[in-house]
Amino acid sequence: MTEIVRWGILGTAKIAVLKVVPAMQQGRYCRITAIASRQGESAAAAAGETGVEKWYGSYEDLLADPGIDAIYIPLPNHLHMHWTRRCLEAGKHVLCEKPLALRVEEVHELIALRDRTGLQVGEAFMVHTHPQWRTAIDMIRRGELGRLAAMQCFFSYHLTDPGNVRNAFTEGGGGLWDIGCYPIHIARWAFGREPFRVMALIERDPSFNVDRLCSAILDFESGQATFTVGTQLVPHQRLHFYGDKRKLEIEIPFNAPPDRACRIFLDDGELYGAGRNKTELPVCDQYALQGDEFSRAILGLRSNVPVPLENTLWNTAVIQALFRSAASGAWEEPAI
Repeated sequence: MTEIVRWGILGTAKIAVLKVVPAMQQGRYCRITAIASRQGESAAAAAGETGVEKWYGSYEDLLADPGIDAIYIPLPNHLHMHWTRRCLEAGKHVLCEKPLALRVEEVHELIALRDRTGLQVGEAFMVHTHPQWRTAIDMIRRGELGRLAAMQCFFSYHLTDPGNVRNAFTEGGGGLWDIGCYPIHIARWAFGREPFRVMALIERDPSFNVDRLCSAILDFESGQATFTVGTQLVPHQRLHFYGDKRKLEIEIPFNAPPDRACRIFLDDGELYGAGRNKTELPVCDQYALQGDEFSRAILGLRSNVPVPLENTLWNTAVIQALFRSAASGAWEEPAI
């Protein structure tokens, strides 16, 4: 009989109710046992909508439930670190939405707490377990592009609602924390090292004060990654890797659909597409894969969670350095 990790959901955010919970309920190693909200009616409604058997009208009651092994946290960014700490102190493993922390000092605190408790903690970069990304990184590692020299990414959506948490400056809103974290994570993974310096140009919304447009350069010495993210632009996403032999294009890099195959394209640079080869990946749900792989780490079926805190430490350091660069107008070095 397959061992199962019993999960609780800390919050009723849209990403949890519409995407993560339904996906994890289909997992081999996951069972969503309870969901909590600070408003009981919200928790009850979310439980009814998703078919979760129990609901709680407080976060504390969920953490006190001995029938819960692990917690998934989809709360606003500024609450991630606090509730991750509370969950660990309550003896629960934690999968937290990105960004898990807003300062490197917070990550160091969580690493110490994780090591002291022996619990599993990870950041919810669902892309990390998707087959299209495992395939793309394998292609890069095998040298199918030749020497990886550059990465370019564009990621945007259009959101001007003043009541949306992504536009709340004091709650960790803005494009760099929300979606800029993805190309940073991917670039570090693809180049297999940390950038030694970074630079950014940021435009802020005059009313919300959050960054609504950011363009950045990450210098890895062996190559460069550039990206632009925007929160008040036409929605679009695309990512390209460039080697000295071939180019690799990820068609839908981040919001990979759960109901149809993903495609990645490898080509040799022939301008009219004659040398363009398509790889089609099987239909899958990246949130289901993420939940199962994290659960396997809890069960001892893999050596570590997909995205451990050491990875979070560097992603956080790079984002902080990009904000410093936007303010200074100069290159900045990520510092952990």
